[in-house]
Amino acid sequence: MLSYVLNMSYGNTGITQAQQKVLQLIAQGLSDKEVASALGVADSTIRNHKYKLREKEKQAKVFLAMMELLSEQTQKEISRLEGSVLQDAHNSATMVDDRYNITDKEIESIRKTYFNDKGGLKSIPAREKKLVVLSEIVKNFVPGKQYDEKELNRILKRIYDDNAAIRRALIEYGFMDRTNDGTFYWVKE
Repeated sequence: MLSYVLNMSYGNTGITQAQQKVLQLIAQGLSDKEVASALGVADSTIRNHKYKLREKEKQAKVFLAMMELLSEQTQKEISRLEGSVLQDAHNSATMVDDRYNITDKEIESIRKTYFNDKGGLKSIPAREKKLVVLSEIVKNFVPGKQYDEKELNRILKRIYDDNAAIRRALIEYGFMDRTNDGTFYWVKE
């Protein structure tokens, strides 16, 4: 489980790649000196990383306590708005920013606006609307299954004529991944 969490994106953890490497080596049982040697850095660099990580830990604890107290005091959750709920970013999101600032009601409206009755995409929207469209399109693929480019394109072509643009966006936004040579594609989980 630790390995899974350590490999989550920066948007989910707030941990840089360098900090991820330090934590992975510590998790393997290496001493600070061994971690520094493995990464080719000075011992003081590891000490600095550990200090910054400890500060993040303290901030996270205070933040969680603050949010819990807010919820208890107001009997409200921060994700709830007047009559709707803010949605979370998908687990494999490559970047988390204000494009994810969207409610369940807005998602339903976007689906109705951009998809026809047969599941075809009318046009490619911009910003947060694109995220909703891509999350709907990725439902056409089986998690854990690898698709060759021809099969992927065939499925995407049923949804939208410019299947290459959709394919690129699915990769760019972290919904799908592919082999380096583009031979196989799969849904990221």
